[in-house]
Amino acid sequence: MEDGASPLARLAADPEHAAILLDVDGVLAPIVAVPHDAVVPPETREELRRLNGRYALVACISGRSGPDARRIVGLDELVYVGEHGLELEPEAAQWSERLQQFAATVDWEDVERKPLTVSFHYRRAEDEAEALTMLEAVSARARHEGLVPRFGRKVLELRPPVGAHKGTAVAHLLTERGLDRALYAGDDTTDLDAFNALAG
Repeated sequence: MEDGASPLARLAADPEHAAILLDVDGVLAPIVAVPHDAVVPPETREELRRLNGRYALVACISGRSGPDARRIVGLDELVYVGEHGLELEPEAAQWSERLQQFAATVDWEDVERKPLTVSFHYRRAEDEAEALTMLEAVSARARHEGLVPRFGRKVLELRPPVGAHKGTAVAHLLTERGLDRALYAGDDTTDLDAFNALAG
């Protein structure tokens, strides 16, 4: 392989030492109004199965819980890391009860509760500007309680104050398997940490 080859060509030239790392929603599964209704199309699932037979690692790194990401993708043979990498950090579990208690104080219709994070969606709000203003107040209150708020695509997610994100998940997976190259695909602000991990 020539030195001037593209990064994708270098990745494909040595698949036994390479990883394919993918977000789920918006990358593998189209965005839908109700997150539980998301599904990976059959043709995408078949391509994932093919890639898994070729590359050393094919993994899904999702904001969903690992089991939920597995349900949507529908391939047990892949590796799944959920909740933006928090599932790899034992310390995060210590904040679960406090996080859920805070979420219970928020009067919001479209809430997605996961073991380590809580998401307040406003994709279906009649007035998105008003919904965003309300969630900004929730964000400020959560920060005061020691939680970490983060806005994504029409969602406010609350996390424990643990130094874990998709970038740390990428680093963990590659180090654990001794891999030195990877491709990551994502479509939201939370994926920037993963891109930065590979760029660094």
